[in-house]
Amino acid sequence: MNDALKCRRYFISGRVQGVFYRASAQRYATELALAGWVRNRHDGRVEVLAIGTEAQHRALKNWLEIGPTYAKVSNIEVIDETFEPPVTAFEVRPTL
Repeated sequence: MNDALKCRRYFISGRVQGVFYRASAQRYATELALAGWVRNRHDGRVEVLAIGTEAQHRALKNWLEIGPTYAKVSNIEVIDETFEPPVTAFEVRPTL
C-alpha cells in the first residue's frame, strides 16, 4: 500500500452552491485529516484542492459525489496536481 501524499483538484458541478457544500466539505475533509481548501467558483462549480493519501482521496471523492443533503452533484472533474507544501489544514477560501 502506498501512503505517499498526493495532491488533487476537484471541480464539482451541479446544485452545489447555496447548499452548505463548502462548509460540509471542509468538515468532512478535516475529519479525514486532509489538508487543502474549498471555494465556490463564479461559474457555479465548487473547487476543492486536497492533499492526502490515496485512501483519503477515495473517501473524499465518494463524499463529494453526494455532498450535503440539499446538493445535487452532476459531475466531478479530478486533476492530479503537483504537491506544494506547506498546507497543513483544510480551509474555506473566497470565491474565485
